[in-house]
Amino acid sequence: MYKPSSRNFFILICVIGGLAILSSTMSKTPVLPLFSKALGASPAEIGWIVMASTVPGILISFPAGALSDYLGKRSIIYAALFVFATAPFLYLLVSDVWQLIAVRFYHGFATAIFGTVVNAAIAERYVQDRAEKLSAYSSATIVGRSVAPFLGGFLISLASFQMVYLACGISAVLALALGFLLPDESKPVTRSHPRARFVESLQTVLKDRYILATSLVEAALYLVFGAIEAFLALFASSKGIPAWEIGIILGAQLLSIVFLKPLMGAVSDRAGRERVILPGLIVAGISVLLLPHFPGVFGLMVLVSIFGIGFAAVTSSTSALVADLTKNGAYGSSMGVLSTIMDIGQSIGPVLTGWMVGRHGYIAAFSLLAAILLFAAVSFGYIAWLRGKRKP
Repeated sequence: MYKPSSRNFFILICVIGGLAILSSTMSKTPVLPLFSKALGASPAEIGWIVMASTVPGILISFPAGALSDYLGKRSIIYAALFVFATAPFLYLLVSDVWQLIAVRFYHGFATAIFGTVVNAAIAERYVQDRAEKLSAYSSATIVGRSVAPFLGGFLISLASFQMVYLACGISAVLALALGFLLPDESKPVTRSHPRARFVESLQTVLKDRYILATSLVEAALYLVFGAIEAFLALFASSKGIPAWEIGIILGAQLLSIVFLKPLMGAVSDRAGRERVILPGLIVAGISVLLLPHFPGVFGLMVLVSIFGIGFAAVTSSTSALVADLTKNGAYGSSMGVLSTIMDIGQSIGPVLTGWMVGRHGYIAAFSLLAAILLFAAVSFGYIAWLRGKRKP
């Protein structure tokens, strides 16, 4: 990436990211499970609906990242913003479950491409304060995530599902318009053939076991995060909590992430990545385990806020750790692998949870999610310990 105007680039990409993620999040939290239920979807079908948007991440994250190493980041970001801007209007045409799955699948390409390439651009540009900058950008997008549940819940209660998707469209079109202000890159990253670069980058990244281990930690966390996004709203609704209060509950989680993630990133830059990741996984796991035992509005707000603290701690460090381990400047490829594995986890989460809720209820489902996070903490801690022993 070019070097001038780094400050302007960072501010602009944060604003674009905030608008794009506001649109994306409002299309699913809390509207998606409620809209799915209104269409007659079963809990298992809701899991598939939520999963549909994460499948593109499995398919496209690495190719998009590797292609951005060859073509540059800006053109790939444009492609993602176009999908962001067009997808919300397709929800207005949905009348059955399968149509909703198709729209969610298309919409998923936006976040899969955008998240991977923007993180690669930031990791490439900033070195000394990498985790802090990645976390600050993430918090900017989480401002959009935080506003979305409140606004979405309010619009559902005040107007209709259609009004929510119109608001999503307006936000995404603004993001696309601002995307044209992104400065051009001064030169391509590589002149090698894209296919050769693709294979070389994939081989380099997959040979690094610590990159894969870090990616699996993020996959476990997003597995749980996706499941909570999909089913906490339904759990709260089953307890008689109205849509606008469900929006407040989910918004509380995201607000805790917004305010703490930059701080956690700064701690990670100074104290080390593992010292932030491990406590974060444990805190997140315990909070998820307790969720079904405190079904009131206040109890759920407190616990999802604690989950947000753990989520902020882990995700402030995983992307930065992968970037630290990246060789030959292939940041797009490394972030693509991280995003691909993360999306596999996020795809599994709603389907697994939908099956568990349908067969065994919410307590069993949330207990399983907590066990996944705690197992990830033990496994990553052991791998980090082995890596530390091998260092001279």
